[in-house]
Amino acid sequence: TMNIAILHERKQSQEYVSFGGKTVCDLLRQINVVPEAVIVVRNKEVLTENELLNENDEIRLLSVISGG
Repeated sequence: TMNIAILHERKQSQEYVSFGGKTVCDLLRQINVVPEAVIVVRNKEVLTENELLNENDEIRLLSVISGG
């Protein structure tokens, strides 16, 4: 397992999770976030669901805004 810091833009909060998966998709599934609802950013770089995460990564979740 690895430790990941997650900054939630919408909630204005930060949490640290013990993560046993490997990819962004695994992490979102673990914290119950729908992948289509957020943009995942690490070091100012947008990540895809298949990107591998590393120990002590700091991940930012940006809310996707949709409307009509």
